[in-house]
Amino acid sequence: MKRALVFAVLAVSVGWWLTGAAVGQAVKESSKDQQFLRHAAGDGLAEVQLGQMATERATNPEIQRFGQRMVTDHTKANQELTALAQSKNISIPTQADKQHQKTAEALAKKQGASFDREYMRHMVTDHEKAVQLFSTAAKEGHDADIKAFASHTLPTLQEHLHMARQLTQQVGSMSQAR
Repeated sequence: MKRALVFAVLAVSVGWWLTGAAVGQAVKESSKDQQFLRHAAGDGLAEVQLGQMATERATNPEIQRFGQRMVTDHTKANQELTALAQSKNISIPTQADKQHQKTAEALAKKQGASFDREYMRHMVTDHEKAVQLFSTAAKEGHDADIKAFASHTLPTLQEHLHMARQLTQQVGSMSQAR
């Protein structure tokens, strides 16, 4: 009887420990998905802000069109992300983070070809990071809806990166020709 009681207590203790570990793992996994949504939201807001700036300040018409494309595509993605976050009861940023705000402030001081080069340089860097972020979420995310959002949005981000690299080369070769 005593041995059975010890065994029962031990079994319950192990059960609680395993349940606690599983809950801890689920919270950790959920936290990664939440971090992805928050990071993606802040980045998306920044892309819209910088894209609007490019439509107004860029001297190269192709960069102006690229800026408008950023506004259009990232506004759509931001709306989808916001709806997804709300459905998961996850709070996300409503404005760009401090780093992106500093970038916007620095770009606001630029004019002409200098603005064009600096904006495109940021677009390449930002989209390289975004492609990595969304690739990781699509592969390693734990929430099926969040993984689907990342997978669905990734090709557009890859296209943006390709376009940004091409425009950066064009802007660079134009400034060398002068």
